[in-house]
Amino acid sequence: MTVRKEAIEIPGTKGRLARKAFLKSFIRHRALYLMALPGIIFFIFIRLVPTAGSIIAWQDYSIFRGIFDSPWVGWKNFEAMFAHYDFYRIFRNTLMMGLYRVVLAFPVPIILALLINEVRQMWYKRTIQTLIYMPYFLSWVIVSQLFINFLDPSAGIVNIFLRDVLGAKPVFFMGKEVFFQPIVAISYMWKQSGYQSIIYLAALSAIDPQLYEAASIDGASRWKQTRVITIPLLVPTITVVFLLAIGRFLEIGFDQVWTLLNPLVWGRGDIFDTYVYRVGLLESKFSLTTAIGLFKSLIGFTLIIGGNALAKRLTGRGFF
Repeated sequence: MTVRKEAIEIPGTKGRLARKAFLKSFIRHRALYLMALPGIIFFIFIRLVPTAGSIIAWQDYSIFRGIFDSPWVGWKNFEAMFAHYDFYRIFRNTLMMGLYRVVLAFPVPIILALLINEVRQMWYKRTIQTLIYMPYFLSWVIVSQLFINFLDPSAGIVNIFLRDVLGAKPVFFMGKEVFFQPIVAISYMWKQSGYQSIIYLAALSAIDPQLYEAASIDGASRWKQTRVITIPLLVPTITVVFLLAIGRFLEIGFDQVWTLLNPLVWGRGDIFDTYVYRVGLLESKFSLTTAIGLFKSLIGFTLIIGGNALAKRLTGRGFF
């Protein structure tokens, strides 16, 4: 008959061992912890601490009374948000711009990365990369003005092409609501796609070259190598980036839309960010606009959870 000896756990032992292990790890990797410190401080004070201010969504917040003395109103701000006559129009505009961004702009960095990866002349490759990265470092004020000039009905290069080459009448693109949302998506694509392609180029550089050599020996063409090797190995990176993009589906960006917006396209251009600026800052309705921010966060959280479940089902890979 064998007697099994069971270890007797002394209360508090696990905690002490964990603290001791963390202290040893901290001393051993102190340089890495020091490098991570600015990011941790940024996350705490810029991301985490301001989140506590979301409590004003349930208050009739006054900047003079502060959070602690402002009266509680429960769900009144959320009810006012849904009851607002412009809410569903603004919500629809924001959804449509997010959809345009995903459909038009999301695939472009992937395509750019695949094309750049096929360039064999290093000087040519670096020149192309420099040119496509440059728009990212321009402000939205400059980019918006460039697009307004390009689309000008009298002197814009697009309308000159339409008039002189195709013989068509000039089109006032910036004055027609039907064109505004695609213009926002195209300007975003032009500015961001080159820089975003860096993520995919980094993923491509991690692919084992021996896979391509083996495929080449077997007689696979460059297109078949891309289709059978490159794209499948790029899927995990695409999945992660796509889920992050879905999580920010309603985060269109105030500066981009506001610098392109004009009264003629207000019906299609007014989104949550511009509404928050007009109502929250100019009219000082901080509680109402905080409620809108929480609503956007809830939609983003729902989309990222749903997108993660769909990605796991289709590709077997997810964000978490």
